[in-house]
Amino acid sequence: MTSSREAILLVGGKGTRLRPLTVHTPKPMVPAAGVPFLTHQLARARAAGIEHIVMATSYLAEVFEPYFGDGSALGLHLEYVTEEEPLGTGGAIRNVASRLHSAPGDPVLIFNGDILTGLDIEALVETHRRANADVSLHLTRVADPRAFGLVPTDETGRVTAFLEKPQTPEEIVTDQINAGAYVFNRSVIDTIPAGRPVSVERETFPNLLSSGAHLQGMVDSTYWLDLGTPQAFVRGSADLVLGRAPSPAVPGRCGEHLVLDGAEVAQDAKLMGGTVIGKGARVEPGARIEGSTVMDGAVVEAGAQITDSLIGAGAVVGARCVLDGAVVGDNARIGADNELRAGARIWCDATIPPGSIRFSSDQ
Repeated sequence: MTSSREAILLVGGKGTRLRPLTVHTPKPMVPAAGVPFLTHQLARARAAGIEHIVMATSYLAEVFEPYFGDGSALGLHLEYVTEEEPLGTGGAIRNVASRLHSAPGDPVLIFNGDILTGLDIEALVETHRRANADVSLHLTRVADPRAFGLVPTDETGRVTAFLEKPQTPEEIVTDQINAGAYVFNRSVIDTIPAGRPVSVERETFPNLLSSGAHLQGMVDSTYWLDLGTPQAFVRGSADLVLGRAPSPAVPGRCGEHLVLDGAEVAQDAKLMGGTVIGKGARVEPGARIEGSTVMDGAVVEAGAQITDSLIGAGAVVGARCVLDGAVVGDNARIGADNELRAGARIWCDATIPPGSIRFSSDQ
């Protein structure tokens, strides 16, 4: 099977919904299952035969290259292009076009830096070739498509429309949504206007469709998760550890937990549900951690109970604290006997005095 050898990876987003995780770290570099999330995407692209990837960076662009370098450690050739002004998805794609080596008719894979997916990349490229399409899109089916752009297709899989975030039942004509991975013919990328913001979803795709271009959809409903919120990010990391989401880059065997080098975990502490304990972190006796990520150097003191939460690097969760669906920023300190429930976010470097946040048992 022939496949695309080249890809563009869109990693320019600010990750606003993920704050405080993204105050010091761009969203694709936040650790998932023990390595920056981007590592999983790069490893999966490499496994599918991709050799050259151009990263379109913007927010905190300076952290990517020092970490990944030229990509040789992953068997890739990586290049980096930084946007001076945010250009949107289409503008970002156009902005890196000069770095591509492909001929006009060659397929170029394009994917977003915040989607965790089990997509069969080679099958998407093969679908593109067989259909002789100009652009092909990975589509996935969701139960409630109102938060997404709908992409109806005909019986051959050819895209017939792009419908942005429908609200009424009449508008929901399909459960197929744009899943954020595409194959573009190289020549199509050159038709995107240069030097200004362009949205592929709202401008490029509808314009191509109205001009008679062939846009092909491939429905692949394997694992798919948009890591836009802290809760989704924690879930995605846990699913990688548990083996529900496929990745060749998980640094260890899949199972109930992943404990990285240099972490100390008390013998009677319980770790389950895909929990990750970062390098140099410490988990004290009697602690119970489920489906959560404890980042490098963080401390979980004796008897704390943490569920579906994310504890930032160097943060301290005091003895007997109860956290459920909470996010604790880097170097924050939560005193003993606090309760933080779903949606609670503690900013980086904040200090919560002991026993100052409690919930009554009937809440």
